[in-house]
Amino acid sequence: MVAQKGKDLLLKIQHEAAFLTVAGLRTKRLAFNSQTVDVTDADSAGRWRELLAGSGVQRASLSGAGIFKDAQSDGLIRTRFFAGELVPWQVVVPGFGAVEGPFQITALEYTGAHDGELTFEIALESAGVVSFTVAP
Repeated sequence: MVAQKGKDLLLKIQHEAAFLTVAGLRTKRLAFNSQTVDVTDADSAGRWRELLAGSGVQRASLSGAGIFKDAQSDGLIRTRFFAGELVPWQVVVPGFGAVEGPFQITALEYTGAHDGELTFEIALESAGVVSFTVAP
């Protein structure tokens, strides 16, 4: 992946039959994690740790801060947060690929200054199988 502008990352939520871009994120973080299963025992060679391949829990998380695209986007996210819904989301990184799968909104914060726009912070945690599609 070559250097690119951070603003190019797109956050989309499934609405009806399509993905809808919902926000202009000024800061963002997309992370993938995998827990391991330690199977080390007294017979492990040299007492080195051994891990069980293909096991453990994988997860993806996204956090970001920015401005809502419009009132509809704010409403979609707020409604899903208060309902605790698991909703398909898509995160597009141009020139790299797209991550898609069910996520739950785990944090939603609003901030505003008397002389500025209303901003928000959001955190999403994967809640099922997440796929990655390489950009063409």
